[in-house]
Amino acid sequence: MLTAPSRTNQAAAGGGLVERVMAALHAHIRDNRLSPGHVLPGENAFALELGVSRAVVREAFSSMAALKLIDVGNGRRPRVAKIDQSTLALMLDHAVHTDQTTVQQIYDVRRTIELRTAALAALRRDEREAAAIAAHAAGMRADFYRSDVVMEHDIVFHEAIATASRNPMFALIVGSFHTITRQTWPIGWTSRATDAERMESVEGHEAIARAISAGNHRAAERLMADHFDFSVKALVAAGIN
Repeated sequence: MLTAPSRTNQAAAGGGLVERVMAALHAHIRDNRLSPGHVLPGENAFALELGVSRAVVREAFSSMAALKLIDVGNGRRPRVAKIDQSTLALMLDHAVHTDQTTVQQIYDVRRTIELRTAALAALRRDEREAAAIAAHAAGMRADFYRSDVVMEHDIVFHEAIATASRNPMFALIVGSFHTITRQTWPIGWTSRATDAERMESVEGHEAIARAISAGNHRAAERLMADHFDFSVKALVAAGIN
C-alpha cells in the first residue's frame, strides 16, 4: 500500500501534480523506512493510487532521479538511491557563478568542517584509512611537478579524511566541494611564487597525515587550520574573493 502525502506535504508541494507525486514518493520511502537499494512501486501503482496519469508519475520519477534520491534504470523498477554528492556540488557551483555566495565563504565553511573531520579521523580511523590518507599526501610529493595530479591527490586526501571521520554527512559535504576546488586549486597553486612555497603545502598535508596516523586529534585539527589559512592566503593573493 502506498503512503499518501500528508496535508502538510501537499501544501508544501504547491498543489502541482508532479510535486504531489514527489511528496507521495518521499512519504512512502520515509514511512516504510526504506533504505538504499529497496525497490519502489512502479508508475502504475502511483498513478492509480493518486489518480494521476502515468506521464505525471514519470516526470515525478525523473525529477527525483535528477536529485539522486531514486535510481531509475531502463527495464527495471525504481529503487531508493544512496546519497550522492553530485547534486550538492552542482548547487555550490551554481551559487558561486550566480553571485549567491563567494569562494571565500565556501572556504570558510570548509575550514570549519574540515577541522572537525581531521580531529575525528585521528580518533576513529583504522590502519587502512590512515595508510590511504598518508599515501595521497606522499603522492603529492612524488608527483610534485605534475600539478594536475597533485590536485587530484589533494582532493582525494581531504575526502579520505572525511570518510575516516565515520560521519557520512561530513563525507557527503566534503565530497561536494570538488567542483569548486578544481576551479580554484590551480590558481592557488600557481600564485605561490616558488617551488619552495608550493612544497610548504605538500609538507602541510604530510603533517596532517602523520597526526591522524598517530591518533593526535588536537595536532590534526591545528594543522588543518594552518593548512586552510595558508590556502586562503594564496587565493587572496591571486585575487579570488
